[in-house]
Amino acid sequence: MTTPRRADAVRNRDRVLASARLAVATGDLSLQHNEIARRAGTGVGTVYRHFPTRRALLEALAEDSFTALLDDARAASRQDDALAGVRMLLRALLVRQVTDPAFAEVISSGPEQDECPQSSAHRTELDDLARAVLGRARQTGALRPDLTDDDLRHLVCGTVFALRLGGTPDERVERYLRVLLDGIGAGAAAADGTA
Repeated sequence: MTTPRRADAVRNRDRVLASARLAVATGDLSLQHNEIARRAGTGVGTVYRHFPTRRALLEALAEDSFTALLDDARAASRQDDALAGVRMLLRALLVRQVTDPAFAEVISSGPEQDECPQSSAHRTELDDLARAVLGRARQTGALRPDLTDDDLRHLVCGTVFALRLGGTPDERVERYLRVLLDGIGAGAAAADGTA
């Protein structure tokens, strides 16, 4: 049985997270504990007590986006139209990574880097849901037959990178998503003779 945290410890943790979110929002992903403590008005020991490493802090910041992405992935897995499920899943992946740099860093790294059990559990559930969505789309013939899960992971990473070039990536998400879907669809394989 876990002991409930004291109210002041919860407040301090919330202040540290708020300061870290502000740092990330201004483009500072270094998340140096001394600077986060200064911004939060706490001692650096308080930051280390709650988040012993930069990675632990990063994963805590990514938690809300991970949870929202899982909700989207569950909805995608329930779509009647398999290709609509793929579209919903890919759109959610792109949007979450473009709008949340902390989440983008966590999701783009390997599971061996996860420090928080919750992050590992989220990653496992997301992988399972994505396999189900993509598997169903493959069964219906909606995806290129030569497209692997790793191919798709790399294509999504590349699309996120492309979206970050220049300003206002959120204005280009739908266009880039259309291009990505056109490229992974079965029609593209037929057009280039790989079907």
